[in-house]
Amino acid sequence: MPRAELTVYEKTIRKEIAENLKRLTKGMTQYELSEKTGIPQSTLSGYFAERSAPDPGRVQKIADALNVSKEEIDPRFRLMERKTKENIHIPVLGKVVAGIPIEATEEILGYEDITEHMAKTGEYFALRVNGDSMFPNICDGDTVIVKKQNCVESGDTAIVLINGNEATCKKIKITDNGITLIGYNLSVYEPHFYTKEEIASLPVSVIGKVVELRRKF
Repeated sequence: MPRAELTVYEKTIRKEIAENLKRLTKGMTQYELSEKTGIPQSTLSGYFAERSAPDPGRVQKIADALNVSKEEIDPRFRLMERKTKENIHIPVLGKVVAGIPIEATEEILGYEDITEHMAKTGEYFALRVNGDSMFPNICDGDTVIVKKQNCVESGDTAIVLINGNEATCKKIKITDNGITLIGYNLSVYEPHFYTKEEIASLPVSVIGKVVELRRKF
């Protein structure tokens, strides 16, 4: 079976690794590097000749032998570091309760990443959806990315607290008389209207706008 042709990216990576190794091992033979790293000389020869690229474990061994950082050998580590810095971790919550700051909740199920650019536009958290009231658009177990805000526009999907209990994810319809919470799955959740009086007395409060859906298969 013929080998797949290398992409420009792969060729560039191999070339830079080879150049870095030649520069960093000046005065050292490939045999000596093999002795220091435990990597076969024939394998090292492939790196120097741009025939292959080392896996992360071998990059680390070479870096340790040469007393340099992994980034000085393999540009892929610089790309990984840059990507990590550009991403911001936000907590995935199982529930949100009124009066408890999101950052203080104990029910953190994990973390999702958002871009640094997105994070600069406001405060975000993620919420694990429970139930099928928004099926098929949003399914049980899906994660939604939520921008914290206490008001949304009619037609937005929002996270709403009722009676200060666990948050619900619903589409919002706003009228002069109040708001209606709408679930896409009418067999599970019929649209529920709250008057202005009920909004104030229960209370009913919007805590965020759903801006993105994350689904794992």
